[in-house]
Amino acid sequence: MAVKKPAHVLLLVHVTDRLKKAPSVQKSLSAFGDAIRTRLGLHEIREGYSSPEGVLVLDIVGEARAKELKKALDGIEGIESKLVVFRH
Repeated sequence: MAVKKPAHVLLLVHVTDRLKKAPSVQKSLSAFGDAIRTRLGLHEIREGYSSPEGVLVLDIVGEARAKELKKALDGIEGIESKLVVFRH
């Protein structure tokens, strides 16, 4: 009998006006810190410039927790998220 592998659950988050939104986003991420396996933040930066927008890629343990985090983040104005679940 094959062992069922857990799904890979990713939450992709687009943040507009990230300097203003960062505290609210961080508060939500901290509340779900026990479910975030990996966090990758992407935004354009170069000398004298830091993009006002950014993207977070979150690897979440548990689809239910990912849905809860998505709901919390989507409740913040200027935040859009997409849940991606890869099942084996």
